[in-house]
This record gives sequence, structure tokens and C-alpha cells, in this order.
Amino acid sequence: MNINEQFPSKFLKAADLNGSQIVVTIKDCLVESIGEDKRPVLYFVGKEKGVVLNKTNATNIQDLYGPDTDDWTGKKVVLYTAYVDFQGRSVESIRIRKPKDHELNGGNKPAQQPAQVPPQFEPGDPGADDSDIPF
Repeated sequence: MNINEQFPSKFLKAADLNGSQIVVTIKDCLVESIGEDKRPVLYFVGKEKGVVLNKTNATNIQDLYGPDTDDWTGKKVVLYTAYVDFQGRSVESIRIRKPKDHELNGGNKPAQQPAQVPPQFEPGDPGADDSDIPF
């Protein structure tokens, strides 16, 4: 039994993403009562649940599309999960970022070049150069 299914929420939680990243289109941003607070909630086209915006996610969207939430309608963002510090613990949270070009074009990633392996040196090897290490 998945305990998250036993306590459904009106709002999207990190566990709902199952570790995936999804591109969504913003439908609306409404101010709603969350407990005793009023918070902006972002809703998406074709999705039932909204994301309660925190300062980080609101700022990320503002940096992309401006401070007026009316201008966010119809814009695309990526929802993904990341671990953040919260009350002294590391917890999984929803984060929001700009979609990359390949994510807007059907999800086909551009071909990646093979990673180049840097040469390995032993300590004291005259070929080792640490002058570009920034600390």
C-alpha cells in the first residue's frame, strides 16, 4: 500500500512526480487559503492539482516570465524534484525551471558527445597541474 494514496491532497506534492520531470503549461495562478495563510497556487492545463508556490519557485518563474502572474498564463515550465533543507532536515520538494529546447520539442534530446575522461595523475607526478583549481 502506498501511504500517499491514503491521504490525497488537493495540491501537488514531490511524491506525486515519482522522481520524473514534466513539462506543463501554466493555466492560472490564484491566491488560496492554505491553513491560516494565503498563498499563490499555480495551476496547469490538463492537470487537476496545483502547486503551492514558495518564494524560490515564484522567483524562478518571475525571472522567466516577469512579476505579473497574468503574464504567466500559457507559458511552459518544468516541474521536478530536489532535496532541500527544511527545519533542519533534507526533504524532497517540487522545484520549477525553464524547459530546455529539446523538452519543448517532444522530449527528444540532442545527441550527446561522449564524455572525455581527464588524464589520471599520481601525487607528485610532474604531469599533474593543480593551478586551475579555484581554491
